[in-house]
Order: sequence, then C-alpha cells, then structure tokens
Amino acid sequence: MNNINIPLTFTDAAANKVKFLIEGEDNPNLRLRVYITGGGCSGFQYGFTFDDQINDGDLTVENQNVGLVVDPMSLQYLIGATVDYVDGLEGSRFVVQNPNASSTCGCGSSFSI
Repeated sequence: MNNINIPLTFTDAAANKVKFLIEGEDNPNLRLRVYITGGGCSGFQYGFTFDDQINDGDLTVENQNVGLVVDPMSLQYLIGATVDYVDGLEGSRFVVQNPNASSTCGCGSSFSI
C-alpha cells in the first residue's frame, strides 16, 4: 500500500456516495477502485469498481473514512485529476475531471491524451 502525496482529489460528494453504497455490505474493507482501460470512442476509458484488495504499488486516498484506490498504470493518467460524484441530466454517476485529457467524448467516460 502506497500513501505518498500524489495530487489526486477524492471529493466529499464521491466519498459520501461510496460510504452510502458500501454501508449495507458486510465488508468494511471495500473501497472504490478507479482504473483506466483502452477503449471508448477517444482511446481510453475510466472504470469504477468496488474492491477489498490493495495491491503492491496501489495509491490509496482516504476521505470521509472511505478509500479510493488506483493502480500504478492508471495513476500515470490520473495525476492531478478529481474523482467526483454528480447528479445531472445524464443521471447520477462517478466522474473524473482529468487535466491530462486532451479531448473527451460527449458522455465523459472516454478520453485521449
């Protein structure tokens, strides 16, 4: 587990939503894992899942007593990013505001560097 000071923001809104979603689970070790995969209309896409494992090299960010986990490969694309939770016309969802993205698709879940 790696808790070095990397500029990655986990907002209160996102942390509170994670807390709400995992409250009913019988696993106090669940965290939100954010990852990058190839695909989408712009080349890369964001993925979100709940995970109770922290792997070697993972970055963990804590807020509101819940955790966000990012693997080292994804982190290189997420430095300086903000993980948030929004309610909008497209519905409620976790979003990444990424200053490294040179372009994003209309849905906001795919980007290019």
